[in-house]
Amino acid sequence: MDDEQHVLTHRHGGVGQVILNRPRALNALTHGMVSGISEALAAWERDDDVRAVVISGAGERGLCAGGDIRAIYEDARVGGGASEAFWRDEYRLNAYIARYPKPYVAFMDGIVMGGGVGVSAHGGVRIVTERSAVAMPETGIGLVPDVGGTYLLSRAPGEVGTHLALTGVVVGAADAVWCGLADHFVASERLEGVRDALGEALRGGAAGGLAGGSVGGLADGRVPVDGVVRDVVARFAGVAPEGRLAADRGWIDACYAADTVEEIVDRLYGHGHPAAKEAAETLLTRSPTALKATLASLRRARGLPTLEAVLEQEYRASCAALATADLVEGIRAQVIDKDRAPRWVPGELSGVTGGEVERFFVAPGGGGLWGGVGVR
Repeated sequence: MDDEQHVLTHRHGGVGQVILNRPRALNALTHGMVSGISEALAAWERDDDVRAVVISGAGERGLCAGGDIRAIYEDARVGGGASEAFWRDEYRLNAYIARYPKPYVAFMDGIVMGGGVGVSAHGGVRIVTERSAVAMPETGIGLVPDVGGTYLLSRAPGEVGTHLALTGVVVGAADAVWCGLADHFVASERLEGVRDALGEALRGGAAGGLAGGSVGGLADGRVPVDGVVRDVVARFAGVAPEGRLAADRGWIDACYAADTVEEIVDRLYGHGHPAAKEAAETLLTRSPTALKATLASLRRARGLPTLEAVLEQEYRASCAALATADLVEGIRAQVIDKDRAPRWVPGELSGVTGGEVERFFVAPGGGGLWGGVGVR
């Protein structure tokens, strides 16, 4: 199956639908898929008959498990430039989604990790279900959370985003909504109904008195498209099963406010809460270099004013990771050999120097994310 078939696009009434179509690979993103999504969005932006966009994943296992890290593994092993090119286009797509001028509705059903977060959590309407499993697990393969993940997580309540970024733990629907990665809970069996209702409500623009504007009221009494989308989703939305992050925020804030990863681990072990000890043990399985670079990235992201600025920082970090031994080793252990026993270099947090962390914030030789082109 070629890349064109990996992204299916069609219309249903006034809705343009994007379906990620690699179900056997958990809809992992290839470079061609990123290009296909970008092209569809650009075409629909100019098409007045398309009033909103819905993105979903083929199969029942998830929207998207992330980027195609097997391809990144092969590229990193030979020192190629394909990964930098992929990330450049992927991160530009993330920024495009965040400021897309029409309602962008993401069905975050099932597994939504890494690049899957990038094509969903920057949208204007983000729907999770009882099957949602959302995570940014990059430290487990020697990477720093990317696709705007450090932007989103640095703005989560307290230090919850730090916990999620460093450990890479999976959260369900209620926690995804609570920490700002999603907006609404809809039972998975009702997603098709949401899509159909949106298509009918937005059909042709004239039916139902739709207006072409986005947010806000209109003097002539027509209904803004954004309002129609919100109303339709509200009809199907419900209350998610109870999460745990809000209840855990006490020990999370106390432990992750530390200035270094070493101190975070010490505080987690010393806190006394069983979940805190579990988090410490998880951290000690992650790449020490990636952990320190991730903490620095999150703290810096808090002070950066825009998603585009954070994506630039993430692009630098991702390119720097290509030059480390940990990226290839992490992917080998988790995806290729699946022995789950990575041999990190260095293997201890104390072995990661400040200079090695600073390398993650230096612009790559091939130029920055935005280069000679303006932000779309």
